[in-house]
Amino acid sequence: MDANELRALQAPLKKQYREQPEVARTPARAEATLDLDRVACRLRSWSGETDAGLHPATGGNGKLACSADMLLEALVACAGVTIGAVATAMGVKLRGGRVIAEGHWDARGTLGVDRDVPVGLTDIALRFELDTHADAATVQRLVEMSERFCVIYQSLRTPPRLSVTHQIVAGA
Repeated sequence: MDANELRALQAPLKKQYREQPEVARTPARAEATLDLDRVACRLRSWSGETDAGLHPATGGNGKLACSADMLLEALVACAGVTIGAVATAMGVKLRGGRVIAEGHWDARGTLGVDRDVPVGLTDIALRFELDTHADAATVQRLVEMSERFCVIYQSLRTPPRLSVTHQIVAGA
């Protein structure tokens, strides 16, 4: 896809969103079914099902997906698609590349070993390795624009309001 094809694809959407901003608000949803026998859950995605469970650092056997890794996978997926779209729109030719996210979390927090240790990823590094002839200034602009427009990056950078509810479902 080139810049003109991308613009043609997105132009009617942009027009509609300018004229009707309320239709631009796009829902996102995920659902998991508990698997209490394994202290795990099964989530459905567009490509099938994934079983997520305890990380080895918290007692898992390493055979099930780790939620922290899945968060980083969502980040690299979004950043990869975004940098591809931004490069296309800017007319920057990428021959290939990789997007890598790395983070750390302290198992003492999630296991309740030390209440002063935070639960969750406390630092995340995102790196783009790009195969391109573009100059350094162009690549810097490309990365900056990708940061700006990546939904997952921005969601982590400025966390959304979170709420938790519960419901008792008898016999479900």
